Amino acid sequence: MSDNHPIVGWEAETPVPDQHTFNDYLHVKNGRLHMDGLDLTQLFFDKPDEQEFHQVLPSPLEIVYLPRIRRQIRQMNQVFAKAIEELGYDGRFHYTYASKANAAEEVIRTTLGAGAHHEMSSSVDVNIAQIMIHRGLLTPDRFIICNGFKPAGSRYAANILQLRQLHEKLIPVVEELGELPPLLHSGHQFDVGLRLKSYGPNMTETEMVAANSRFGLDPDNFWKAADYIAAAPNLTLKLFHNMVGSQLTDMDDFINRLHPGMEIFARMRQRYPDLSIYDFGGGMPVAMTLDFNFDYPTFARALFTALQDVCRRYNVPVPDVMGEFGRYTTAEHGAHLFKIIAVKENNSKLPWYIIDGSIMSSFPDSWALAEHFIVLPLNHLDKPFQRVQLGGITCDSDDVYPPKPSHSPLYLPVETDDLYLGFFGIGAYQEMLGGVGGSKHCVVPEAYELIVDKGDDGRFQFQVLPGQNEDAVLENLGYIPLVE
Repeated sequence: MSDNHPIVGWEAETPVPDQHTFNDYLHVKNGRLHMDGLDLTQLFFDKPDEQEFHQVLPSPLEIVYLPRIRRQIRQMNQVFAKAIEELGYDGRFHYTYASKANAAEEVIRTTLGAGAHHEMSSSVDVNIAQIMIHRGLLTPDRFIICNGFKPAGSRYAANILQLRQLHEKLIPVVEELGELPPLLHSGHQFDVGLRLKSYGPNMTETEMVAANSRFGLDPDNFWKAADYIAAAPNLTLKLFHNMVGSQLTDMDDFINRLHPGMEIFARMRQRYPDLSIYDFGGGMPVAMTLDFNFDYPTFARALFTALQDVCRRYNVPVPDVMGEFGRYTTAEHGAHLFKIIAVKENNSKLPWYIIDGSIMSSFPDSWALAEHFIVLPLNHLDKPFQRVQLGGITCDSDDVYPPKPSHSPLYLPVETDDLYLGFFGIGAYQEMLGGVGGSKHCVVPEAYELIVDKGDDGRFQFQVLPGQNEDAVLENLGYIPLVE
């Protein structure tokens, strides 16, 4: 934070200097914004032959930048590998992608291709896993972690049993005792995980019991479930799930929230020697604003050190460590580009810039949670800026940015002719929450999508997915288009 507000863009009336770097993938060249070297402005204008992309695309436009996903996975694996080496930690690290953040085919394909294990949370996720197994991408050496509620008789529970016939390293994570009977009577050997109800720093077991959470087992039922699993001939307790929050930017608070679970893990390991994976779940933060600062190497060392200390006190081996990375994996791979179609003074304190799309349906977290995202112009960065308010095209008072509770200023160029801008860091959750292929608020059609990758030669590769037209929106809502 800076001056108690997140930095979402350029905060000055002066032009942005040429070659200015906003973060490690957004920089300015000749008054234009480049994303990892790709000139984003070129997507909307006629191109000379030397430019990478040779098609004019409509606005709004979604950008799916797959190399960023691989970069995130590679970076975190390197961070944890270095911490293991430095500390002499006698265990492995398992990077797992939490698919609920973005379940698009190109995303799952990319995470698996980068070596990530796979996490799921619903019945349809099982179908996705089956497709990836048959395509040879979800290979037998990968863990599949089955989170979410899976009670007896549910479609999800039944699909998990079917998936076990295709994949051995499948670990259902039990949320409640009623999820055990289908596994017990399945006729299959299952490694099983248990999720602890633990939200808050340095919680006692009494506080865990009283915690208001629909996730996980309280300590009493946690131990009871472990005993049931130990007594079952076909079940093995393999994984301890210690999810404690989301987008946790305070490293000390993050570790303090995990510590009570580490204590229970070590005690449980004394009784159940097959328990070998400590899964700290999600929570790993990622940059969604320009002032983000989190020390990943220090966190990894602190996590391993805490586990070493606890396991030493209880005289048990240290576990393998698993993290479920959803937002961290996918947030930065997604961008949404718009054109400014109107400027309205309206006797307001700040002028209104109106985009040709919707903020609240494209980024629901901005509207619902007052979440901040990076907003930068694609062109005219070498011109003077002014502080503005940004509005979507819908007739809804909440279709604005920055979100209403925010104190973050937004500056955009004074020159608005053919001005385009982009929202960045929106690749996790936003598209899934807004609905893929569905009809949006105020029946705004879904935008075109440009999937960008890089070949082995480092050259950009492009795939265009058409957006919705009016007939598609009408049909989706149950209308029969008029026949001319």
